[in-house]
Amino acid sequence: MEPIKIVILLSILTLGSLAICWLDYKKGWQLADWLNGRCSNPFKQTEWSKSLESAQVSDEMGIVIKQLTERVQVLEKVVTEPSYELNKN
Repeated sequence: MEPIKIVILLSILTLGSLAICWLDYKKGWQLADWLNGRCSNPFKQTEWSKSLESAQVSDEMGIVIKQLTERVQVLEKVVTEPSYELNKN
């Protein structure tokens, strides 16, 4: 086999294994375990992937809470301005 073919083949194998590791990390798919015969279904949710999803949800909730806090602070500034008056009948 020519050296260039060997280099190309090894590069493809390396990129494939890196892609599998990345998908395992980002999606929690267990592809590496499946390829090694450690699980029967690579797409079955595990405790790790469930905790990853809950962490993402809590991050989103943190962003929403921060936005709402900023809105309340702006409303407090508007209401406490001296020029702001409530309509009194």
